[in-house]
This record gives sequence, structure tokens and C-alpha cells, in this order.
Amino acid sequence: MSTASLNLDGKSYELPVIRGTEHETAVDITKLLGQSGAITMDPGFNSTGACQSSITFIDGDKGILRYRGYPIEQLAERSDFVETSWLLLYGQLPTAEQLKAFRGQLTYHSMIHEDMKKFFEGFPPNAHPMAILSAMVASLSTYYPGTEDDNSDVNIVRLIAKVRTIAAYAYKKSIGQPTIYPRNDLPYCANFLNMMFAVPAEEYKINSVLVKALNMLLILHADHEQNCSTSTVRIVASSRANIFASISAGICALWGPLHGGANQAVLEMLQMIHDDGDDYKKYVMKAKDKDSGFRLMGFGHRVYKNFDPRATILRKMTGQVLDELGISDPLLNIARNLEKIALEDDYFVSRKLYPNVDFYSGILYRAMGIPTNMFTVMFAIGRLPGWLSHWREQRDEETSRIYRPRQIYTGATERNYVPVEQRKSL
Repeated sequence: MSTASLNLDGKSYELPVIRGTEHETAVDITKLLGQSGAITMDPGFNSTGACQSSITFIDGDKGILRYRGYPIEQLAERSDFVETSWLLLYGQLPTAEQLKAFRGQLTYHSMIHEDMKKFFEGFPPNAHPMAILSAMVASLSTYYPGTEDDNSDVNIVRLIAKVRTIAAYAYKKSIGQPTIYPRNDLPYCANFLNMMFAVPAEEYKINSVLVKALNMLLILHADHEQNCSTSTVRIVASSRANIFASISAGICALWGPLHGGANQAVLEMLQMIHDDGDDYKKYVMKAKDKDSGFRLMGFGHRVYKNFDPRATILRKMTGQVLDELGISDPLLNIARNLEKIALEDDYFVSRKLYPNVDFYSGILYRAMGIPTNMFTVMFAIGRLPGWLSHWREQRDEETSRIYRPRQIYTGATERNYVPVEQRKSL
């Protein structure tokens, strides 16, 4: 095993070097604290590996994303969300028999307990769907108790099956419509669209292009290595919290505008430009002015220093959906103009501020009739199999320990307590 040397205060420490199957390199500092009394400092964990994982590989410099070794481009074009979920969870593409059984299990577990419908009634009409989703997922642990040490597949199936039902019910609650039960004759994505948009006594025609687009969107969001919400799931799971609590925590982490809420921020930005007379060039100039405080949402990515491969896929799909629906969306025209500038203007090219997946996903969801406040919920549905894969991987590790980061203390040094009557006014 190769090692790296760290020199600190005149002493040298030999640290093991770990290499991944794609030649990634890490210096193992597990024993550094015990040997030297020192820790490393890495705000935001940009250069810190918290685990070893066999689920997803990303090469941000080359624009590569693979699930279990399969390129995202192949999965988005040839697979569907249910099959990709199996792949993430179990490491291999399913056989025909395995896939059929998995689809059947998802159908069987798609209903939620009737008592849970009363929870929806207790939320105010303007409750954010993410608040409802996280609360309802956490509440599933009360219907399936004793799951703290349960690593069975049934709870994984329950979550993937029920999260779309909960999400659709949350939407129906927000618009004051009666809920639509899941149908046993519809596949996963078609079933979700029916629960979202069907109304009693009226037939809802399911569009195959929209079903394909939704499958693709969910696949592209299914996992993305150790991001904020996935790391949150692993941290909570490390305490041996139950699977429902761990996933609920991931949903809350995803809620932030710097994470799952980014596609909503893109659409709000495009709407703002449209309301200001469609003058996108004005906002490009503002983005270049560091003193303006304005930034173009949906450009650049913390991981990708090349074109986001998911954005390339969605760019094509967006055109197909808009053509199918006959939509001429002014926001898409603005988006395309911004994209053209970003790919040609030296300011953006030199900084590698390429359009990312959030840039197109918001436009697609809008075209499909999904409201802006549901965008992050859609992200959560897609990311769920990734969270669950990391949850079970973390729980199955023989060396798994509760997460406990360190810190560098910068507060006051020791001082003596002074009774209140002796304290001077500041």
C-alpha cells in the first residue's frame, strides 16, 4: 500500500493512500487525530471523502456521470425510472422476472393508509409541498414501527411506491381538488401523472411523450454521489435512525434553493426577465458586473467543470415535449438565448459556466403542467432511489460508525462566572 507523508511540528506521519476503481485518490486521515492531535480543515467538505461507495461515479472535468458503471446517456434513453431504481439499489440491471416482480411490488404498495389523508386536511392551503412531503414520509414510521434495525427490501419498496402518492395528494390539497387514488393498471410515471391531473368523472388522457419525459427527468435526478441531501441521509442513518426518518431528513436538506430548489430559482429568474420586457442581454450584463449582486441561475456546477451531461439530454427532450404539446413558451426563448450566450461569450466559457440540469428541468416541468412549488418535490421523487441506495450501503458497512465531524474552536478562552449584580453594563 502506498502512503503519503504529512510533516507537522517537526514530526512526520505516514498516511495510507486509497485508490478507487476509476483511479480516484484519497489520503486516509482516519488515525491522524490519534497520532498527532491534529485534524484537517475543509469547510464545505469539497476535498473530503466521507465514505467509499460503489453506486455513482462522476468526473466533473470530463462531464461523466455513471450509475453502477452505466453511462447516464444510455440509461436516460433506454431505461425507465423503475429499472434504474433497481439498478441503483442492487448494483445490476434486473432480469425480466425481477423487473416484473419489482413493478408489481410498487403497484401493491402505492396506497397510503386512509388515516393519513386526515393529515393532509390539517395543513393550511398554502403549505409548501416539501413541508408536507417531509412530514408525511417521517410519519410512515408510525404506521410501520420497529424499523430501526430493519434493512428489509419491503420498506424500500414502500417508500418508492408511496412517495409519488404523497406528492400527488399534496398537490391536490394545494389546489382544493379531491385526491385521486393510484391505479393498478398504470406504470409508475403514468400513475403519478394520473394522480396529479385527473379529476373525478372525467377521463385523463395520458400522453406517452410526457411519460417518457418524466421517466427521463427522474432518472437524471436519481443519484449524484455525495451531495448535500445524500450526505444528510447517510449522517442520519449512521445514528441508526429508521429509514423513514433518514429519508425525511434528506427531503429537508434538498429543500434549499442552493440544492433541490435550484430549478425553481431558474424559472423565477426567467419569469423576471420576461416581466422586464424579455431583455435578456440586460441581465447578462448584470451577471458580468460583480457589483450588481445578480447571478444567472442554472449556469455552472460545483462538480461539473464541463457541460453537465444531464443538461445535454434534457435540452433535446425539452424540444420534443414543447413540439408535442404545441407550446410556444416565451421563457424557453429566453432560456435558449441565454444558453447561446453562455456557450459563446468568453466571460462564461472561460469560467466554465455552462447550463446545468436545473436550467432545463424547470422548463420541462412547467410545460408538463407541474407548478413551480412542486419542482423540488419532483426532484425528491427522482432522488429517492439514490438516497435509499446510500442508506443501505452505509448501514451495511462493517466499519460504519456514527458521523461525528470535528471543529476548530474560535470562541472565548476560559473565564470565570460573574454574578449578575457584579456585571458591568456593556
